[in-house]
Amino acid sequence: MNGRLKHTGGIYLITPDTADTDSLCAQVKRLTRQPVALLQYRNKSASGGLRRQQAEALLVIAQASGIPLIINDDWRLAEDIGADGVHLGAEDAAPGLVRAEVGERMIIGVSCYNDLSRAERLRSEDIDYLAFGAVFSSKTKPAAAQAGLDILMAARQWGKPVVAIGGITPDNGREVLAAGADYLAVITGVFSDPNPENALANYVNLFQRHPA
Repeated sequence: MNGRLKHTGGIYLITPDTADTDSLCAQVKRLTRQPVALLQYRNKSASGGLRRQQAEALLVIAQASGIPLIINDDWRLAEDIGADGVHLGAEDAAPGLVRAEVGERMIIGVSCYNDLSRAERLRSEDIDYLAFGAVFSSKTKPAAAQAGLDILMAARQWGKPVVAIGGITPDNGREVLAAGADYLAVITGVFSDPNPENALANYVNLFQRHPA
């Protein structure tokens, strides 16, 4: 584990698409009173201006809570606002190119979907985690390819922290951790719950029962 990641595992909280910045920030501020390992700003539907506004507002909250803020897709935005990292998908810039541009400080995570060959290609890059999913059926990405628990188990061989995402609940999260995930990434399971704080507490409790 390199020094860019503060924690060896935990909840990776990812924001939902919303144009209501005030509501989003108020909710995230309440949620980050709990032990969240990483916070990712993700809004696929927002304009560039709104993404920057929301990212800057969330960065203030994240810094006050001591939680690294990761920006989805846009490494230039992450660099411009001084965020802690960027998460890159297959259609984004290559991790090696991004590392050369941003230097050593920034966390870089990559989506590997259900593709172990992609993970094997990227493992030698200067990246901080490999993300796999959807592990289970996901409301956020209903058409996403399934990345079963066997993929999480296989990914352990490369010694990179493993992030699991997609359909993870407090009920099935234990088996995801047992399969080898270090971080559980959640969006809908928290933000769409009638009581997001209580929902998050149930996820956090998984790590108390299964230490990272």
